[in-house]
Amino acid sequence: MNGLINYVSCGVLWIGLLVRAPDLLRHRRDPYLRAICAVLGLAGLCFALGAPPTVGAVNRLSGVPNLAAPVTYAAITAYCAASQVLIVHWRGGPRVHRTARCWILAYAGVVLGIAVTFTLADAPEERRTDLDTYYATTPWIAQMIVLYLLAHLVAVTVTTVSSLAWARRVRGRLRVGLTLFGAGSLCGAGYSVAKLVAVGARWTGRDWPALGTAVSPAAAGLGAVMTVTGVLVPLVGPRVTDWRTARRTYTRLAPLERVLDGLLTRRSLRLP
Repeated sequence: MNGLINYVSCGVLWIGLLVRAPDLLRHRRDPYLRAICAVLGLAGLCFALGAPPTVGAVNRLSGVPNLAAPVTYAAITAYCAASQVLIVHWRGGPRVHRTARCWILAYAGVVLGIAVTFTLADAPEERRTDLDTYYATTPWIAQMIVLYLLAHLVAVTVTTVSSLAWARRVRGRLRVGLTLFGAGSLCGAGYSVAKLVAVGARWTGRDWPALGTAVSPAAAGLGAVMTVTGVLVPLVGPRVTDWRTARRTYTRLAPLERVLDGLLTRRSLRLP
């Protein structure tokens, strides 16, 4: 099970990205599609980078103990920025591009803060699964951990509230998709909340590592499945309906085919 949840979650998200990729190729300038693909791609990247085997590989290849941590946190922060940009384009309005730029700049500042705090910190012992709790009381590393967790919590909270609020105003598959997307974001909030509680416990002298190593990955994995399902439902639903309609129409043509059977055979008009 070493990293299995991470890789499965990554695969689910990237499958969703592959499904949406043809639409993105046809409409390259659509900011909404770009934001959706960025959310799916970056979310999958976060899971891939957070898997213990990947963490070990990054640390080994770079020669820097625990370098995988700020790299993963930066990917999570980029995912947060993409989520906010997606919400901005969902809402629309006259200041969409300006608001999107503000979110991007804000989370770029978070990435810079992660880089600076990691550079100032001293974390010589590699921790592949419990770095958040192991170094929760270490100067600068603790600040880096809290910074990325709060940034993630803000992003998933805004995404959850916005998705569920919009779902109340629409119907059909879009409502189902938004509800699943919002519920997936809410599960994602469980990731940062569990880790923040574990970090807080370390500050008070307690040790609850299972929150960071078991509960938070499970919450993030469930959130990934619900999120990608929410993205795909509005897209796949109409295609399934069209296929079923075409199939029923084709079946209803069977009596006509039987009447024309002789003509089709004599004139070599029958198709395989």
